[in-house]
Amino acid sequence: MIDAYEDPGTPDCRGGARYLWWLVRRQPGRCAAGAVFGSVWMVGLAATPYLMSRAVDDGLAPGDMGALALWTGALFAVNGVNSWLSIMRHRTMTRVRMDANFRTVKVVVGQTVRLGASLERRTGAGEVVTIGVGDVQVIAQSLTAVGPGVGAVVAYAVVAGLLLSVSPLLAVVVLLGVPVIGLVVGPLSGRLRGTETEYRERQGVLTARIGDLAGGLRVLSGLGGKNLVSDAFRRDSGRLREQGYRVGAVTSWIQALSMGLPTLFLAGVTWIAARLAAQGGITVGELVSVYGYVAVLVWPVMFLIECGYQLSRGVVAGRRVAALLRLEPPADAATADPPAEPSALYDPESGVRVRPGRLTALAATRPADALAVVERLGRYTPSAATWGGVRLDEIALARVRERILVADPEADLFTGPLREVVAGRGDPSDEEVLRALHAAAADDVVQGLPDGLATTLSAQGRSLSGGQRQRVRWARALLADPEVLLAVEPTSALDAHTEATVADRLLEARGGRTTLLVTTSPLMLARADEVVFLVDGKAAASGSHQGLLEYEPGYRDLVARDTEGEAVR
Repeated sequence: MIDAYEDPGTPDCRGGARYLWWLVRRQPGRCAAGAVFGSVWMVGLAATPYLMSRAVDDGLAPGDMGALALWTGALFAVNGVNSWLSIMRHRTMTRVRMDANFRTVKVVVGQTVRLGASLERRTGAGEVVTIGVGDVQVIAQSLTAVGPGVGAVVAYAVVAGLLLSVSPLLAVVVLLGVPVIGLVVGPLSGRLRGTETEYRERQGVLTARIGDLAGGLRVLSGLGGKNLVSDAFRRDSGRLREQGYRVGAVTSWIQALSMGLPTLFLAGVTWIAARLAAQGGITVGELVSVYGYVAVLVWPVMFLIECGYQLSRGVVAGRRVAALLRLEPPADAATADPPAEPSALYDPESGVRVRPGRLTALAATRPADALAVVERLGRYTPSAATWGGVRLDEIALARVRERILVADPEADLFTGPLREVVAGRGDPSDEEVLRALHAAAADDVVQGLPDGLATTLSAQGRSLSGGQRQRVRWARALLADPEVLLAVEPTSALDAHTEATVADRLLEARGGRTTLLVTTSPLMLARADEVVFLVDGKAAASGSHQGLLEYEPGYRDLVARDTEGEAVR
């Protein structure tokens, strides 16, 4: 089975079926063993009625107790071996499924890391979540066809051969019966792929809306839009439920036919065998064997139908995974070096200039305009922004990321000890981590945790309050100590007292470093070396906080609204 640190290989992303075949080829020995165990196990099931027929014809009918004991012993031995084969088959196929599961998880996680910040622009969060919680399991289950599926084909051929030795008529009926069943079930499998594909797409959309609703519930409640959004979600979930009913209807027909058709078909074979025995065409022992063959044949026929059903679903799930894996991050052909010395960042679209070594604040009448400026200066969206006179899109992206950090207020917090969450990919000492937490006024966060820095935080820091999560994110950004820090609303969830503490300690933590803060908080604006006032996406005025309050009415109104919001909060 794949090791946690093993290279999963390069997946075949040309389609769902090709992806499944790639998973098989990544573990050829295990898949071959599963096929062998499954085949021998099913053939062993077919051997039981043959041995019973020999015990009846050679031992019981003529009264030969020695022959009866011999065939009975052989029957016991074969069933003992078959029990062991069944255990090995199940164990091997479990490993095949687990390998496919973990390998798919690794390639999907690797792809999401490779896409990085471009992921949310290339596909929805709901799509990724649906792949992780649903499609991965379906793909793993579909590889059942490797073991029992191959075994069912081999057992079917063996039983047909055994029936040929009893009666050519019975062999012909058996050989023709399964293709007829396939013609009946085949169209349903095609319909299942279509309904399953649509269901998965709608499920991805709804999953994304659940995340959006949960993340913005507080804002929606404040705006009075909670009921409106919940009604829309209820309608979408109702449509998904109806599509689920359609998938369930097709699935129920396939499952019903997989049980009913083989039984009816094999009942017909038994009836023909009974007629032949009554007419003297076959012996009593052969009649017993035919009945046993018929009973055994139910298993491979059911397995064939079940494997077809699982493969249909696996192809749909594999197609979605392959589509995600085919996504490519934006090409970066830039080769220019960044400026050797701290230099100014300039966004010609807005006119915002961030001078090196200074604390600049960006106050915008529309928050989206300020966020757009940060994304251009951080090179997350294409633009003509420059750094030291050189266009950012001409500088190698890796070099930009080394020196410019965008601190998002909703940046992910992964599960792990607080020390690792704050440290990021670095390896700082405990003293450095505590210093960063102090600069973010998060000392109380450490003191309130049972094991301090060693306390494990839950995913997204759900065990912390909103303000505590924001301060942990801010501490992580300060500890990274980038040459240029672009921070979006780093104190929006803090009370006035804590915010003032963060503002005071920011000057010491980022002294002499280039920092841009997107904020409308008077406490933060008052400590900035320069404030840029953004109106309709353009720099309308710049200067000190106090100067803008005196001479820029629009800025004064904006800050006053924020002050009133602080009072309410």
